[in-house]
Amino acid sequence: MKSPDFYMQHAFDAAWQFQLLTFPNPAVGAVCIGSSGEILSIGAHKYAGGPHAEVYALRDAYTFLSNDITIASVEDSHTIHDYLLKNHNGLFSTTSMAVTLEPCSHSGKTPSCANLIASLEVKKLFIACADINPIASNGRHQLESMGVECVFGVLEEKGQQLLEPFLKWQEQPFVFFKWAQRLDGTIDNGIISSEVARCHVHALRDKCDLLVIGGDTVRTDRPVLDSRMVNGKAPDVLIYSHGDNFDRTIDLFGVPNRTVFIESSLERIHNYSLVMIEGGASMMNAVREVCDWYVCYIAPKIGNGSVSIGAVQEDFEVMHAKIDDNILLWMRKKG
Repeated sequence: MKSPDFYMQHAFDAAWQFQLLTFPNPAVGAVCIGSSGEILSIGAHKYAGGPHAEVYALRDAYTFLSNDITIASVEDSHTIHDYLLKNHNGLFSTTSMAVTLEPCSHSGKTPSCANLIASLEVKKLFIACADINPIASNGRHQLESMGVECVFGVLEEKGQQLLEPFLKWQEQPFVFFKWAQRLDGTIDNGIISSEVARCHVHALRDKCDLLVIGGDTVRTDRPVLDSRMVNGKAPDVLIYSHGDNFDRTIDLFGVPNRTVFIESSLERIHNYSLVMIEGGASMMNAVREVCDWYVCYIAPKIGNGSVSIGAVQEDFEVMHAKIDDNILLWMRKKG
């Protein structure tokens, strides 16, 4: 078997694919490990109310080990739990798991993951972070009382990074700044990101309850700022501006079930939980004191633009990077 860090990193990579998309739940990843150290499956929590990461991983591991495809595409947590409990036949007795967060002990919208893991006789669990949520915690006690060995603190610092938004939005707004650029740093003149990247932005908007944008961007780009690419909701909009001279025929003003604020203060942010800010250099400078994280999409393009992110001086720590048809960077300020 490889180092527990190896398996945990795969769990983190899976969880980061759904960072913020699980709001108001945390992003979590899980890996099932075979008796010879092989990775049997990798799962991630995808959306609030859906199966937890451990359940997806156990479902896929069961399908692989048993060749039974009955639940291979099932998305209902209760159905997966019930089927695994009735049909596992000891398949998991030599398996281990790596999970980014302590499995939940309570039954709510989904059944207890700790109870499922223990009942399936998984022998060992590597865990990055303990769950401090009083409702969901005590999974360790439940697991160990049923004979599952639990090892905590595997890549714990990375686990805390992954949990940072979830921990903050319990009591304060979590705020992130998003922008897209080409390889030459330009951010203007038409569509920059790929369709996949734009779908991801729309998915993030769907989870946000407030979107902040500068007045000049509204006047120039005349955006909609909705989530139509994922058939999602449109968040409220705060136009950060000292003037109120906007053309009210701009599409963002006409989106149903949305409130648009035009204000010269950012105080409105404190009435919300998950806030996205979009814009360029002046906006980034204006909101730097309220931003927790930064999300940047880099398109493999050069040319066709003349405006860059500009005279912004910031040193970022990259927490996670994903490379496909665009580069997606999750970052926070160093220090």
